[in-house]
Amino acid sequence: MVLEENKQKNILVTGGAGFIGSHLCKALIDEGHYVICLDNLFTGVKDNISDLINHPNFEFVDHDIIEPYFRDNIDEIYNLACPASPVHYQYNPIKTIKTCTIGVINMLGLAKKNNAKILQASTSEVYGDPKIHPQREDYYGNVNTIGFRSCYDEGKRCAETLFMDYKREHNLNIKIVRIFNTYGPNMTRNDGRVVSNFILQAIKNDNITIYGDGSQTRSFQFIDDLVKGLLRMMNSDLVGPVNLGNPCEISMNELASKVLKLTQSKSSLVFTDLPEDDPKRRKPDISMAIKKLNWSPEYNLDEGLKDTIKYFKKINK
Repeated sequence: MVLEENKQKNILVTGGAGFIGSHLCKALIDEGHYVICLDNLFTGVKDNISDLINHPNFEFVDHDIIEPYFRDNIDEIYNLACPASPVHYQYNPIKTIKTCTIGVINMLGLAKKNNAKILQASTSEVYGDPKIHPQREDYYGNVNTIGFRSCYDEGKRCAETLFMDYKREHNLNIKIVRIFNTYGPNMTRNDGRVVSNFILQAIKNDNITIYGDGSQTRSFQFIDDLVKGLLRMMNSDLVGPVNLGNPCEISMNELASKVLKLTQSKSSLVFTDLPEDDPKRRKPDISMAIKKLNWSPEYNLDEGLKDTIKYFKKINK
């Protein structure tokens, strides 16, 4: 059940200058809340929040959550801090794990001190290379604990454990969402994720790089849909975990064809080796989100890709 909360709140968003965080900050400001954006700018950029910097209800704090952060009068915390693309989270895997453990403990401690609600942005990566399809929240996953991706996969799994233990031990008001592949404006150019890679290569008429044979699938949700899901989750009585994603599954070859058509690109497709432990299929079962949050994606892939292509063309002029 979704609960309505209309009063102005003081809301902390970690990773608030990142792709998802910047959109969330804007949505919270639009709802009339006071937003503290906490970001160390490792993958986040100030350009993402440039239109908020001078807003009276917005505050930017340059801070890494691995270090303790003390603040009073916090009502809610959205913990989005952590590199989310393999290029970034594998750059410094130990720091990635620290963000998901030490950083999470710091944010849980802050929530406990303030008696604040706290939401953890977990990930579909907790399912690893899944052996069931689509993935439901009660599936425990198939993760290689010692692989190159495990700093992120296992880090996020540990974060979920910490959240649940703080709920059990301290009765903390927690929320856990598992975010599936998300795309849209404010994605960074060098994040290595497939949508941004394909679009950038297409608009430059460079070869489009496909890993493996391109038959592997993903399910892509547009950023606006995800933000609505995050807000509904925070304002609900659910604990989670809850999947937030678009169940429209597409192969990488099909995605490349769409991007080529929408950009009218002359790029050719080239194929290279599949990265280690890259999931072969990924599709969320969102039955719980539909039933409990009255949430489902509204954007179709063509609509979202058009907006994203327009963004990348603008920043690449």
